[in-house]
Amino acid sequence: MLLVKQDLLRSLAAELEKLSPGAADRAVFESPKVAAHGDFACTAAMQLAKPLKRNPRQVAEELRGALLQSAPYAQWVEAIEIAGPGFLNIRLKPAAKQQVVREVLAAGAGFGRRAANGQRMMVEFVSANPTGPLHVGHGRQAALGDAICNLYASQGWDVHREFYYNDAGVQIATLATSVQLRARGFKPGDAQWPEAAYNGEYIAEIAADFMARRTVRSDDREFTASGDVEDLDGMRLFAVAYLRHEQDLDLRAFDVRFDHYYLESSLYTSGKVDAVVQKLRDAGRTYEHDGALWLKTTEYGDDKDRVMRKGDGTYTYFVPDVAYHVTKWERGFTKVVNIQGTDHHGTIARVRAGLQALDAGIPPGYPDYVLHTMVRVMRGGEEVKISKRAGSYVTLRDLVEWTSKDAVRFFLLSRKPDTEYVFDIDLALAQNNDNPVYYVQYAHARICSVLAAWGGDAGELKDADLGVLESPQAQALMLQLARYPEMLAGAAADFAPHDVTFYLRELAATYHSYYDAERILVDDERLRRARLALVAACAQVLHNGLAVLGVGAPSKM
Repeated sequence: MLLVKQDLLRSLAAELEKLSPGAADRAVFESPKVAAHGDFACTAAMQLAKPLKRNPRQVAEELRGALLQSAPYAQWVEAIEIAGPGFLNIRLKPAAKQQVVREVLAAGAGFGRRAANGQRMMVEFVSANPTGPLHVGHGRQAALGDAICNLYASQGWDVHREFYYNDAGVQIATLATSVQLRARGFKPGDAQWPEAAYNGEYIAEIAADFMARRTVRSDDREFTASGDVEDLDGMRLFAVAYLRHEQDLDLRAFDVRFDHYYLESSLYTSGKVDAVVQKLRDAGRTYEHDGALWLKTTEYGDDKDRVMRKGDGTYTYFVPDVAYHVTKWERGFTKVVNIQGTDHHGTIARVRAGLQALDAGIPPGYPDYVLHTMVRVMRGGEEVKISKRAGSYVTLRDLVEWTSKDAVRFFLLSRKPDTEYVFDIDLALAQNNDNPVYYVQYAHARICSVLAAWGGDAGELKDADLGVLESPQAQALMLQLARYPEMLAGAAADFAPHDVTFYLRELAATYHSYYDAERILVDDERLRRARLALVAACAQVLHNGLAVLGVGAPSKM
């Protein structure tokens, strides 16, 4: 049906161009607000009426007549009706809708995917400093980042996943001191325990392993402990490697991978931060005031100028961010997306202003940002706030162990990123239709059960005679399948994985309605093969959509 729709749009564009030169770009189909009105709606006649100085219904009549005479509309369209002031409601022939079944079965896992476009993009996400276990907010970011990567990969982009973190600075120094105190036998609550120290049980685990001279390995570093309680720098390096290893374990359990880890400290040791500051000074974009160095960010839309270098000679936190994004551009990433918490909102204008002030050819909107809110966790009707291991928050590992990787991913992606989300443990464990991930996965498993009961070769279904798929329920299911490619493209463009979860729930509901209305394994072989082809196509699209979210598609439940 995707090919059918493209044929119809091309014909519509040609007729609009005849009506009004330059109007071909108005060739767009919308979904009718009421399904009974048709399969596609077109508002082009109303849009052209004013520039043509004609009555919109007259324009609609002329356009309708021209379309019905065109070959694609004669082949695929059953009727075109004019409604209201000039809407065109287009009703497809059953044969047009049936084409989607063949398209899905032919493309398989590639249905909905576009060819490589030759463009590179980077998605930076999680980027948690190694000072403790990943919390549920990191989990939401991991799910978002990974799904957005999958969405853009489906649209032909060469996607690179990057994790950016700091292995130095005040937080890391506090981590090392906390480990040293634990190694010396102190614990939270003791008089010697600083208020700023990290209190979780994981600090005691790090201290014990350091004193035992263990070796820890993460995806980007390795370190062997000296066992010397006075070796504070060694403790720092060991703790960073230890927690990076722990993060790797969490991310692997969550089925998230990264192509590269980038250290904030390297921006200083390589001189990239100093180089950026010097370029901004040479360009006249800075000034000195009250002993600090300021960037003229108001020239680029910020509400006030921002301090770059404080009076004590240290840089504010957005300066290395600017240097980091220069490296992203220099590495050939024409599109960059940062997945961050809403507390990073204030950095957006500053980073973009710094990049524009460099006059390095970087586009004004670079980089893109997706900001997400934190996650509240409920169990038994009460909020869960504390993890024994982390000391003060629920970890991603807790959430996965309490439920499952699939449930955590689907749930955390089921709302817009900037809306607050309450993760209900009890709902995630429920095996009923109220649990959205169970509902979708059950639809896939239900189809697999039907196909297994049939016992034939799925490859045979590609040649099934689909002409018998004319019932309202079958046609509704085919229309849902046909929506998938455009839904996928729109979800990528809008950084909206939640659109995929909504679509999958709608597709599952449409399938369940179809299953309840028509028996699939009937005696009539022609009808049986057609219905099997339809549900096999449905299973494939469910599988494809769940894969974008990083969620499994079980064959049994």
